[in-house]
Amino acid sequence: MHDDRTLVENRVTRVLNERIRPAVYPHAIPMEIARWDAPGEPVPVAAGLSASYTAASVGDAWGPPWGTTWFRVRGEVPPDWAGRTVEAVIDLGFDERMPGFQCEGLAYTADGAVVKGLSPRNRWLRVGSPAAGGQRVEYYVEAAANPVVLGVPPFRPTELGDRDTAPDRPLYAVRGVDLAVFDATVWELVQDMDVLDQLMRELPVDAPRRWELLRALECALDAVDLHDVSATAARAREELAPALAAPAHTSAHRVSAIGHAHIDSAWLWPLRETVRKVARTTANVTALMDDHPEFLFAMSQAQQLAWIKEHRPEVYERVKKKVSEGRFVPVGGMWVEADTNMPGSEALARQFVYGKRFFAEEFGVDTREVWLPDSFGYSAALPQIVKLSGSEWFLTQKISWNQKNPFPHHTFWWEGIDGTRVFTHFPPVDTYNSELSGREMAHAERNYREKGAGTRSLAPFGWGDGGGGPTREMLARAERLRDLEGSPRVEIERPSDFFARARQEYADAPVWLGELYLELHRATYTSQAATKRGNRRSEQLLREAELWSATAAVRTGLDYPYERLDRVWRTVLLHQFHDILPGTSIAWVHREAAATYAAVAAQLTEVIETAQRALAGAPPDAGDAEGPRVVFNAAPHARNGVPALGAGTATSASGEVRHTREGGAHVLSNGLIRVVIDADGLVASVLDLREGREALAPGARGNLLQLHPDFPNMWDAWDVDSFYRNTVVDLVDADEVTAGRAADGGVEVRVRRSFGSSALTQTLTLRPGTKRLDIAAEVDWRETENFLKAAFPLDVRSDDAASEIQFGHVRRPTHTNTSWDAAKFETCAHRWIHVGEPGYGHAVVNDSTYGHDVTRDVRADGGTTTTVRLSLLRAPRFPDPRTDHGVHRFSYALVPGAEVGDAVREGYRINLPERAVPGDGDVSPLVAVDHPGVVVEAVKLAEDHSGDVVVRMYESRGARARAEVAFGFDAGRVTRVDLLERRLADAPEPEETAAGVRLALRPFEIVTLRVPRAR
Repeated sequence: MHDDRTLVENRVTRVLNERIRPAVYPHAIPMEIARWDAPGEPVPVAAGLSASYTAASVGDAWGPPWGTTWFRVRGEVPPDWAGRTVEAVIDLGFDERMPGFQCEGLAYTADGAVVKGLSPRNRWLRVGSPAAGGQRVEYYVEAAANPVVLGVPPFRPTELGDRDTAPDRPLYAVRGVDLAVFDATVWELVQDMDVLDQLMRELPVDAPRRWELLRALECALDAVDLHDVSATAARAREELAPALAAPAHTSAHRVSAIGHAHIDSAWLWPLRETVRKVARTTANVTALMDDHPEFLFAMSQAQQLAWIKEHRPEVYERVKKKVSEGRFVPVGGMWVEADTNMPGSEALARQFVYGKRFFAEEFGVDTREVWLPDSFGYSAALPQIVKLSGSEWFLTQKISWNQKNPFPHHTFWWEGIDGTRVFTHFPPVDTYNSELSGREMAHAERNYREKGAGTRSLAPFGWGDGGGGPTREMLARAERLRDLEGSPRVEIERPSDFFARARQEYADAPVWLGELYLELHRATYTSQAATKRGNRRSEQLLREAELWSATAAVRTGLDYPYERLDRVWRTVLLHQFHDILPGTSIAWVHREAAATYAAVAAQLTEVIETAQRALAGAPPDAGDAEGPRVVFNAAPHARNGVPALGAGTATSASGEVRHTREGGAHVLSNGLIRVVIDADGLVASVLDLREGREALAPGARGNLLQLHPDFPNMWDAWDVDSFYRNTVVDLVDADEVTAGRAADGGVEVRVRRSFGSSALTQTLTLRPGTKRLDIAAEVDWRETENFLKAAFPLDVRSDDAASEIQFGHVRRPTHTNTSWDAAKFETCAHRWIHVGEPGYGHAVVNDSTYGHDVTRDVRADGGTTTTVRLSLLRAPRFPDPRTDHGVHRFSYALVPGAEVGDAVREGYRINLPERAVPGDGDVSPLVAVDHPGVVVEAVKLAEDHSGDVVVRMYESRGARARAEVAFGFDAGRVTRVDLLERRLADAPEPEETAAGVRLALRPFEIVTLRVPRAR
């Protein structure tokens, strides 16, 4: 037989696209169009329906960027269409290549009832099936003119990312608004041919099944009259029926398909537009369920459901009904699909507390799976947090984006830093926006790495990122792929069913220990520094607000601000979404975030001050007048004579700081360390006087600011590519270096520098009694596509670096032995990094920085220099063309001769400054722990308003610990609970002591205690 494969395949493509698809709507008539352009921001539905509409027509331009136009469309079903299926087909100017990234609409009936969303791959509204002749049709469409920010070509700087800078010209033109007859037989033929054509092209050329499908498609085409497709579609389907009826092989891979719409809570659109995207998507989904009883849809992110409840209650009622039927499936258990690298310990825990609580209260559902397909790497603290939230399974997709090293598993046990394991799946389909196409299904089967041990994987299907969700075409594919030769078996089922079956068949899956590091998007630890600082500050203020409010409630009877704290927590958790906190959203999002963080700070400061004044006995009008002061210490370590988590009279540090001049250098000494700051304002020496050991490498200078060009190959705000290190400019020229006394008795050296279009001032301070050099910086940053780092070349041989993460730390190699090691050239750390030799090391701590790199080099003298660098500022131009431009303030410190415990203590210190309040007397802590390695992370009152005190702590050094926890109030029987403050059935009861309880903690173990107050 001659090889005519290409000839037939090309014929299939042309006939399908040019003749058969258009025949789905064989008859159409235009509808009457009217419009109203909403001024400014979106309006309530009632306002849109009652507006004054003006006549419009096909071809009319509409929609300045971020604008809203309401369209009213009217028509009448012709008498000769009676008994046929009729749809309104509306094209607002869609580009099929960009579903979710451009204009969208939500359709309403005249009485304001939501119908469904309209988008590039979902343009139809069902009028009747069957329709009645003479039936009047009227819809209102709320059309959103969302601009295409990620255009073609992508990653070009654009002003479209903020309504304040976007141009006013219209972006779209109405392309068509018709009433049309829907030919179901032709539509089914399209789906038959689509599935078989896609499958055929994925099979090997020498596979008999490929040729069977080719011949079946050829016969179907022969059966179609191209001038009367409707009349011959049924005959063509008959030609395809045998090919569609052939069952899959017994060994075929099994794909558990679940409808999904990954919706970014903010990204290339602002938060307010996400509210509308979620409404459009859930309206689509619930409408689709009415027509397809087999359809199941999974939705994560409690925040998005809360938005629907608030803004679209009628859609929310539809969602709740489908949840009660078991068809709309809440998943994920988190408030949003958060970044998991940068949120602090308690914040990451609260993502699960708030998410799971919402699902339980609203739907009676206790989610079991954690659903994070698109976050940029996953903290090694997560397995323990997942388990303590009452969840047991984890799903991610993003690791498939690794640049160098393909992840070796698709189903595995993920082990965290404390030893907790969670059953994890990484779908081999390699997308969280599947169409259930033949290409995707074939890829999932070929790519699956557990062959011979496991047989199944999961595929989330539906348009995502900007929403839209599954379509009827995707459901048609699922139906045809259920049991089809040459394809994996595809079955729509709940994620929980998939996980239960996968675990049952592969209980001895391999184990992956430690973080799931994404070898991409490393710059997200640094981009949009103001957003990151806002997050860190909010987390610390929330800690203080809860601690002092709980203390005041117990000590003075002050009302605990449950609702106020609840609102703030939800706001902070929302802004930890994986495109907000990482700094990868448009300018509008970060501009709003700055204002939000300022409001959060003001609210929490008021809560803190109210509680502290009640505790200090300060009269409401005390102000800041001279008089006795009570110093509050929210850190988990005592300092300056004030107990951890308590308040009292602070004592001054003993000793003094001496300042001398040696040549052009400033020499500072406090009896513990001696610091030399040279004429360039750089740190030339940090000598540990007790050990007689120099911290800096010979000839090197610390606090060296370095500037790199920063133009990644793609994904500007997300990525920093390794070649950035090939070029560097050391900022050594100082405009001015001066010294003076600090208010606390220390000595500070002020250094002013200017470079490019930017300027900065650094204040280096040595204080009495502290083995630490503090550095505060103010930078007026005006650079573009540059990367600013601060380097500390340390004279220590360290093969790895300890970096703080949530509830502990991870150790990462400083060498590049393997491609896995080399890929970690930029890493995330929270408040500190520690490098050291056995018995001696150094820490670098910070108050708002997350990005770091640590490298090593062997010198000519045989010694090893380990360089720790903080990533301070970037200046990418996409998606925000002025990223980070403005004034930034941040602090960091070098702690020589530090152990990991010192790094932990200093990390809390720099982030939790003491507060002095008018008053006298001490405020004893509600809780005290006698083991220095066991750190109290949160003290609060219970979420159920019972008045019980909840204390969360963890082992911070990576070692076993036995600790006594004493309570500063009359306590009832103490219970170990999970993150949601429910009793842990399998946890040992705490051993009671005279003052409290005694606990045994494994390395990095998190323990939450619920402590009733004796009545």
